[in-house]
Amino acid sequence: MAKRCYYEVLGVSKTSEHVEIKKSYRKLAMKHHPDKNPDDPEAEDRFKELGEAYEVLSDPQKRAAYDRYGHGAFSQGTGPSAGGGFGGDPFDIFREVFGGGRGGGGGGSIFDDFFGAAGGGRGRGDGRQRGSDLRYDLPIDLEDVVKGVEKEISIERLVPCDSCTGTGAQGGKADLRSCSTCGGVGQVITSRGFFQVQQPCPACNGAGESLSNPCTGCNGEGRKDGTSRIKLKIPAGIGDGNRLRSSSSGDTGVRGGPAGDLYVVVHVKPHDIFERDENDLYCEVPLAFNTAALGGELIVPTMEGKASVKVPHGTQTNTSFRLRDKGVPDVRTGRKGDLFVNVQVEVPVKLSKDQEKKLQAFTDTLTEKNTPMRESFFEKAKRFFKP
Repeated sequence: MAKRCYYEVLGVSKTSEHVEIKKSYRKLAMKHHPDKNPDDPEAEDRFKELGEAYEVLSDPQKRAAYDRYGHGAFSQGTGPSAGGGFGGDPFDIFREVFGGGRGGGGGGSIFDDFFGAAGGGRGRGDGRQRGSDLRYDLPIDLEDVVKGVEKEISIERLVPCDSCTGTGAQGGKADLRSCSTCGGVGQVITSRGFFQVQQPCPACNGAGESLSNPCTGCNGEGRKDGTSRIKLKIPAGIGDGNRLRSSSSGDTGVRGGPAGDLYVVVHVKPHDIFERDENDLYCEVPLAFNTAALGGELIVPTMEGKASVKVPHGTQTNTSFRLRDKGVPDVRTGRKGDLFVNVQVEVPVKLSKDQEKKLQAFTDTLTEKNTPMRESFFEKAKRFFKP
């Protein structure tokens, strides 16, 4: 029997993004799960077909090969459906893959490598399974980093089904039966070319049993889509890219299983005045021409308000002033870094005729003692000016 187009199987177009493909697969997998269709002998085949299509289209390399060669890219027993199965637990794709260069379309192995055993895991003997960990990207201001702040975020997650109180069974009491897909063993064997792989049964998640009275509100999962509001305490001194963990704030587990965790990745937004380097802050402040020449007081901004800097006469551009303990507190010790103020001498513009005349008169009075840097430079450069 000829295979159907994988895009047709998942009900998506060839230009669909990964998020759309994942969403469609999840919806169809729940709809055609064998446990939800006990009287339909073809439900299991459709369920496996969905898993096979998702495995290919969720992997950028496999999808590229499929777009170019079609089903022929996985012929001769090397494809994802070789031997009648598909690679990995179909529900593993609901896990969120995080972080730093690991890549990620979704897959249990990458997730487990990154988070260890806490990242989902195999189902229990009663069908309960830990919920997936989730990621949330939180932008914060530099002011929040310096002072610390409490944020309330709203996330979409799987929450307990109120119809079955999270058990997955109609009326809240489970009536279990032996899984028809694996015969109650909890494991199935799939072929990958010359290799055979034993893995948890996709129909019962390795439990060996399935519900005969699944809840109609959640199709037997014990959870449904929902929204939660979570309060987070952002410590002072947190760095860009740091992660915070909120235990049990991830997806609710299957049939009363423990909830996953929520990992909040902090992103510090660029500031319009200050730049941060570890616990120190830097800023550039314009300095009036006359103050630079005569000396005086310069008012500068800090994260705690304004501060005064004493400017000596003859201050040059790029002179740096250090204000101790005006930086960012260390996230561990609380000790503050420093603020470095770099001045930029501002040359007057749009002078009046009278101002130009007076400035020229002033310039005519300057000597080598008044402009040592200029005189020293041109003394060295004289050889380049010879005819």
